[in-house]
Amino acid sequence: MGETNIVRRLYIRFQGLIHELGKFGVVGAVAYLVDTSVYALLLALGMETLFAKAIATAIAATLAFIGNRFWTWRHRPRSSLTKEYLLYFGFNIAGLGIQLATLGITHYGLGNVWPVFQTPLADLVFAQIIGNGVATVFRFWAYRRFVFATRVPAHADVTR
Repeated sequence: MGETNIVRRLYIRFQGLIHELGKFGVVGAVAYLVDTSVYALLLALGMETLFAKAIATAIAATLAFIGNRFWTWRHRPRSSLTKEYLLYFGFNIAGLGIQLATLGITHYGLGNVWPVFQTPLADLVFAQIIGNGVATVFRFWAYRRFVFATRVPAHADVTR
């Protein structure tokens, strides 16, 4: 009985965060599929790997912005659409930088020593799984903290 009560209290305490994480995950999964599909298509068409990744990320990030603004964080106070999108885009550039750094290190750094790191499969794994995983943690934090932030009144008690 005590364990159930603890779990219930934890759920109640973190209910908002749990729901945001779930919605962010759904939006992210759709964006991930779009990103991966576009990236794989551009690689198959012979496009350079970093340029292909940048294009795929830009398309997927725009779709994710729409999903996050109008579903994940729809309950949060709004600033202007332009301000939100510019912040969102800026943090996506930082996230893309994380992915491109991961991809560049493996494709061009490790790939010069071990050619297996220069294959399309290796590029997909390091860009879409490892780089995207680290970038996703960063993006969730940045979006929640800066883009779709809850405005705290100046007189509010923030110690609770």
